Amino acid sequence: MRPVRLGMVGGGSGAFIGAIHRIAARMDGQFVLVAGALSSDPARAAASAAELGIRGYDDFAEMARAEAAREDGIEAVSIVTPNHLHAAPAAAFLRAGIHVICDKPLAATPEQAREIAEAARASGARFFLTHNYCAMPMVREARALVAEGALGDIRLVQAEYLQGWLADRADSKQAEWRTDPARAGAGAIGDIGTHAWQLAQFVTGQTPASLSAELSSMVPSRTVDDDARIALRYGSGARGGIWVSQVAVGQENGLSLRVFGTEAALEWRLTDPERLILSPKDGPARILTRAQDRSASYRTPPGHPEGYLEGFANLYRDIASIIRGDSSLSDRVPGLEAGLSGMAFIAAAQASSARGGAWVEVRP
Repeated sequence: MRPVRLGMVGGGSGAFIGAIHRIAARMDGQFVLVAGALSSDPARAAASAAELGIRGYDDFAEMARAEAAREDGIEAVSIVTPNHLHAAPAAAFLRAGIHVICDKPLAATPEQAREIAEAARASGARFFLTHNYCAMPMVREARALVAEGALGDIRLVQAEYLQGWLADRADSKQAEWRTDPARAGAGAIGDIGTHAWQLAQFVTGQTPASLSAELSSMVPSRTVDDDARIALRYGSGARGGIWVSQVAVGQENGLSLRVFGTEAALEWRLTDPERLILSPKDGPARILTRAQDRSASYRTPPGHPEGYLEGFANLYRDIASIIRGDSSLSDRVPGLEAGLSGMAFIAAAQASSARGGAWVEVRP
């Protein structure tokens, strides 16, 4: 089967997330990278394209026009820029009829999110958002267990995402834009909080109706949040919480989810991603491994570890199938609605915190 021709915006030489996307896209042979506008600096863009052996462009607008006009032009594009640079390229490629694969969160501001939404809804092309953790096998198995009623009625949901890399002032390229409100739009709640929000939403099938948030900037002079404690109320009557922090010293990438129902509970942690703990109310806890995963979201036999890169690759493999017309996988790949939900979460958390933790309705 011919691989999908892929382009990329951002992700030039030395960029972290662009390299991750390129590895994931080629892991299963479903995509081939053929073009890119890899940097806002023309010299760096040209050098990066030459290094990768692909067609290079100085800017995304030129790329969208040129690739749409080519018989061998790209069919999809990955956008791996900082948050404030998602909207314009996403809209340009969607209007050109090219599928968009965008890194999270959807955008830096509600206005930018609306620009993407309008372009996506008017386009015949698809929009995908790379919340990679929901594509890990045991997360997909957790979702299946909840959907089939193994936990009973959901009562409590607790998600955490703890990092410590911004515990002090940092001036690295990755830290610089993430701590700039004009480019990031939000701090920890946008960078990692949207992952926790989407993970809980994906597994439980429920979206909180309202929240109460306390956002803090623990590092002096930092102008975005770096720690957030958020209480959740669900329309079903369930309650929950999200704690995200990038100043939790000693934590590297501590994403976790616990869900408690009337009949059982489950727990998943990124530090041990191929194990899912299922604890029935009246019986011993069971440790489920990839041998029990029913989503076929893996490449190697159980006991041969897969992780972060493979989660990204699972998304890319499913996206390729959807582009080719297999709609059966659409419900497990995040898209525009997941992105808008994440933006609503950010807006509600910021509004609540500004009002001293008042309960605020979440409105996608």
